[in-house]
Amino acid sequence: MPETGSAAGARATVLARLWGALGREPIPGIHSRHRDGPTLTVTLDDGRCLRAEAGAAVAFATVPDGFRVELGDEPYHEPGALVRAWAPPGGQRLAAELDNSVANLALARAGQAPPDGGAPAIVRAATQPDPLAFLEQCVVDGHPLHPCCRTRTGLSPDEVLAYAPEHRSVVRLALVDVPPSQWSGPGRPVLPVHPWQRDHVLDRYPFLAPSGRELPGRPLMSLRTVALDRHHHVKTAVDVQMTSAVRTVSPAAIHNGPVLSRLMADLAARTPTLTVLPEPEAGAVLVAGAPERSLAVVHRQVPALPAGDVALPLAVLAAPSPADGRPIAAELATHGFGGDPASLVTALADLILPSLFTLLDLGVALEAHGQNLLVVVRGHRPVRMLYRDFGGVRVSPQRLARHAIDPPPLRGDLVTDDPEVLRTKLLAALTTVLGELVAVLGRCADLDPAEGWRRIAEVWRPRQHQHADGSAMFAATVPVKATTAMRLADQPLDDRWAAVPNPLAEHA
Repeated sequence: MPETGSAAGARATVLARLWGALGREPIPGIHSRHRDGPTLTVTLDDGRCLRAEAGAAVAFATVPDGFRVELGDEPYHEPGALVRAWAPPGGQRLAAELDNSVANLALARAGQAPPDGGAPAIVRAATQPDPLAFLEQCVVDGHPLHPCCRTRTGLSPDEVLAYAPEHRSVVRLALVDVPPSQWSGPGRPVLPVHPWQRDHVLDRYPFLAPSGRELPGRPLMSLRTVALDRHHHVKTAVDVQMTSAVRTVSPAAIHNGPVLSRLMADLAARTPTLTVLPEPEAGAVLVAGAPERSLAVVHRQVPALPAGDVALPLAVLAAPSPADGRPIAAELATHGFGGDPASLVTALADLILPSLFTLLDLGVALEAHGQNLLVVVRGHRPVRMLYRDFGGVRVSPQRLARHAIDPPPLRGDLVTDDPEVLRTKLLAALTTVLGELVAVLGRCADLDPAEGWRRIAEVWRPRQHQHADGSAMFAATVPVKATTAMRLADQPLDDRWAAVPNPLAEHA
């Protein structure tokens, strides 16, 4: 790719996220870390040292285009080149993923229109046929901590432009009629197929052919999930690695979606401000008698919102507004809270924390990260939440039974009674979304980060003892998903965690 401002910025951003991972994650081959003034040194087991600015390793840090990391006496600007020179086990795979992430992040940034000075993002979203899809397509940079934030291994640049949400694309899902005897799942024997899957995978299965019918829709943040309209989302199978995984649909997900939809509707009714988006239908084509994860689908329902309400994933708060380029969170602070960003932090913490800890008490730990947890705003002020996607939740049969709830039959790795696993799943997602909010408002809305964390503590301190795990919010450390350590591991989809200092600890 020719050198452009977008390419230089993308390279620096991905390198900084890699540097942050090297500064905090349990990565084999790292012997020690040492900070000396503004410099962080990471010493490897073989005695070599990596050095760069310590501030660039802080979560959600921004860096200039010329950011570099030194390995020995050699400076590296390219994250993939740094990993190849470092040469950890699994490094060749990670380096290729980083190259892809840089290229796609540069493409994403280069494709954004300059701010137009028009109406705020929420206001213009409300005028769109699908406000949620419009706002999700505002997200440019992807996962805020993962160096593989824009990895789409298997998509060509033209396909990224055609299918990725940040390019405001519209896709047409091909409908395939499946013989009922070769269909598995409670859904209808009709398979919506993503156009990439149609072009690259479907011809392996000659007994399947597109019917000629198509459904147009807008890809959401996950790319393979498509909004057909305001009330119907379809999670398709796409054999492409995006960030950490190839995005097919497992037999477990097909089974668990409808089952968890019923359970979560019951549990969410016990919280005042949370609605769960159900997955009432799912299915897969049977190949050699087994559900084929490359030929599968999950249907999701989205409830109607009152007039004037707009839903957006929490990740959208860090996205640039098409009006002025500021993060959309700054617009909410300006138009909903009289320019007071700390009051926005208070309002979101007051909305999010009680409901999610109530669900944890009842027996379900939600993976409430910025893509799965949505906030509904009215007049630029948050009023309630939506939650979607059950793949990362953890369910405790013991806790459910304590509340006279029959544990549902679930498949895969969702079931656990380990309190540490349950707490970790929720806390890692929660502290990441809250941390990004505080960091973004600190950079762009004059919020003192210490004040932001103090406001969160004020919301939670008097309520923590109402919940079995509530005091964990004030622990000395909190978990963060170790995404780079996972990509280097032999089993890269198994959860790994890093413990980082908790900014709320001093407010306990």
